[in-house]
Amino acid sequence: MACALLLGCGQALAEAQTIGSVDTVFKLLGPDHKIVVDAYDDPKVPGVTCYVSRAKTGGIKGGLGLAEDRSEASISCHATGTISIPAPLRQQEEVFTERTSLLFKRLRVVRMVDSARNTLVYMTYSDRVIEGSPQNSVTAVPVPRSTPIPLK
Repeated sequence: MACALLLGCGQALAEAQTIGSVDTVFKLLGPDHKIVVDAYDDPKVPGVTCYVSRAKTGGIKGGLGLAEDRSEASISCHATGTISIPAPLRQQEEVFTERTSLLFKRLRVVRMVDSARNTLVYMTYSDRVIEGSPQNSVTAVPVPRSTPIPLK
């Protein structure tokens, strides 16, 4: 399970909770390769949870934390309770990041505000470029018009 991380400015990011996983390749030594599904509650928007599925490399390197996970990830965010926005949000802000290789690659989830549609848009991507364009996935959570999204 991923730990909560802090940005340089001291802001807390979302913490991951592993929901489950499926094995995709049997490995004789070390853990199997798998697809993991994690849940992230948006730390600044109570009532919104994002589910991210991603590959996790197994084998000896994966078991030791030395393997580089694949860049593909999928995201789906939903209202899992009453949505409230206690403080103004930035137009765009990273809400989660996790290391997926020993040195160079991170999985990131960014929240964007679509003010015209009163919608929160979440995008996941890996910050290592694959063939000139990073792999990414996007989802949106419409917020009821009775709860306007305040911006900083």
